Amino acid sequence: MRFLLTGAKAYQGGKLKALDIAVENDKIIGVDTGIDEAGFDAVFHVDGKVIVPGFVDVHVHLREPGFLQKETIATGTLAAARGGYTAVCSMPNLNPAPDSLEHVALQQEAIDKDALIHVYPMGAITVGQKGEGTLTDIEHMAEKVIAFSDDGKGVQRGELMKEAMNRVKAAGSMIAAHCEIDSLLNGGYIHDGLYARTHGHRGICSESEWGQIARDIDLVRETGCRYHVCHVSTKESVEIIRKAKAEGLPVTCETGPHYLTMCDMQLKEEGRFKMNPPIRSSEDRDALVQGLIDGTIDVVATDHAPHTAEEKAKGLEKSLMGVVGIETAFPVLYTNLVRSNLMTLEDLIDRMSIAPRKVFGIGGGQIAVGEKADLAVLDLDCKYEVNPENFLSKGKATPFEGWLVYGENIMTIVDGKIVWQKENTHV
Repeated sequence: MRFLLTGAKAYQGGKLKALDIAVENDKIIGVDTGIDEAGFDAVFHVDGKVIVPGFVDVHVHLREPGFLQKETIATGTLAAARGGYTAVCSMPNLNPAPDSLEHVALQQEAIDKDALIHVYPMGAITVGQKGEGTLTDIEHMAEKVIAFSDDGKGVQRGELMKEAMNRVKAAGSMIAAHCEIDSLLNGGYIHDGLYARTHGHRGICSESEWGQIARDIDLVRETGCRYHVCHVSTKESVEIIRKAKAEGLPVTCETGPHYLTMCDMQLKEEGRFKMNPPIRSSEDRDALVQGLIDGTIDVVATDHAPHTAEEKAKGLEKSLMGVVGIETAFPVLYTNLVRSNLMTLEDLIDRMSIAPRKVFGIGGGQIAVGEKADLAVLDLDCKYEVNPENFLSKGKATPFEGWLVYGENIMTIVDGKIVWQKENTHV
């Protein structure tokens, strides 16, 4: 198909410019002003919109194989496309866990069959993704996975993590670490802060996260392994990572929209506010925002983690950990960070599209002739209320339910194909 997007501003070279974009097959064939509309199969007049390289979410739970009642490759990638994402990294919380070439191939078969966007699987660090025991066949799996993670479990023994780092480095890959010290959890399930104390809940202390980050950064100093910290949530974590970067260590990190826009005093007695790590204090939130602005935090990732309605209907204590976010990430952050003048739109686009590609070596992200046409078209003026009943994901549990937000993706293009389009997008 040969089509033209005209009348928008496009993100190019870190700036927004008035540009028309022509696409044929899987490539961008023209980037200019005033491109002649003749000869195209379709012309989309997207006046006043913003075209960006498709967003990349490096932390998504697609739940297939093993948990199809929560999400599937088909539903998860459709939800991602709606959110403006053209690529995601799939976390290893699966059954069977991707802890062998055979199990990775099982997941890849489902991806090849049903994915609407690019999906890059992560391999488990330990057999069974237990955070302990035996390391996986890292050397042979490395070419088939984007990184190694035991997301949902921290690797508990420093000696085991050091061995993993040495082997991952030798294989030319990287570790994406869920950092959590089990011995410090004490049965907690929300942040160990004012809300927990006031309402009689058991709290998760901040040290359970930052203590393991500090340990792992010492190991990075020894091994030189590329190391990415998943879903950073505490102010101490931000400072530890900031110092590691200043030292020149190969350390990167991510945080999620809920950590950047909420604090524990906004919790309600509902499962849609329960995730791991938990939403923490206002001081933690402010440190995360500052870390995102100054580049200490490289990437925004959603940790999109769908569960069934029944699994999330048991309150803060008994609901399963995890919320969805891939359909709301951009509008929530655009509304709360950009429209409030905490950061620029260009910087938000960088953290959601360009930086994730650089950190994980995914490539692309350029709006230029000859590049793959992986694009999202954003309507910044659209204002609406977040209603999870309208989500395309099977998961509906979101802490943002009822929020008024600005900004909506109206079209997602992957390899030159329109994989999601809002009704009535003007042609």
